[in-house]
Amino acid sequence: MKNIVIFGAPGSGKGTQSDKMIAQYGFEHISTGDVLRNEIKNGTELGKTAKSYIDQGQLIPDELMIDILASVYDSFGKEHKGVIFDGFPRTIPQAEALKKMLAERGHKVAAMIELDVPEDELMKRLLLRGQQSGRSDDNEETIKKRLNVYHNQTSPLIEWYAKEGIHHHINGLGELDRIFGDITAVIDNL
Repeated sequence: MKNIVIFGAPGSGKGTQSDKMIAQYGFEHISTGDVLRNEIKNGTELGKTAKSYIDQGQLIPDELMIDILASVYDSFGKEHKGVIFDGFPRTIPQAEALKKMLAERGHKVAAMIELDVPEDELMKRLLLRGQQSGRSDDNEETIKKRLNVYHNQTSPLIEWYAKEGIHHHINGLGELDRIFGDITAVIDNL
């Protein structure tokens, strides 16, 4: 079982590369963004609470996210090939909570794969995605807030996972297949 945290700023290609990993390795996938968007779309209490945070460009409270993730993780059963955590953890306390949640099940994170993309490219990608998908959170003002939150709250995770000995830096700029090749090199050596 190879649980993977895929990590990078909004627009760094986490969803695209996750799809390729799922196709290649048969991993399960938990995208906190997708899970939350479904809750919002379905108008659940959780969705309403989450929407109020998201609309302000803020992160969802940790306890709430861990409860959601544990529930989704457990729904895959005990014999899955691994899970890609996409969009979580975003802070050191979340990383510690994820480690604890997995340890309670006798599991762990095998690798944290960081997709590194320059900020000007992230802005271009996200504005384009907003135009194509109609996602309301892909507008210039909200993108700037999200990138700020990412840099201030999320980047310390790189150092945390490096200390855990499972951080892998991937250049996220360039050809999709080259980026994926770099990712498979990491996964195949786990």
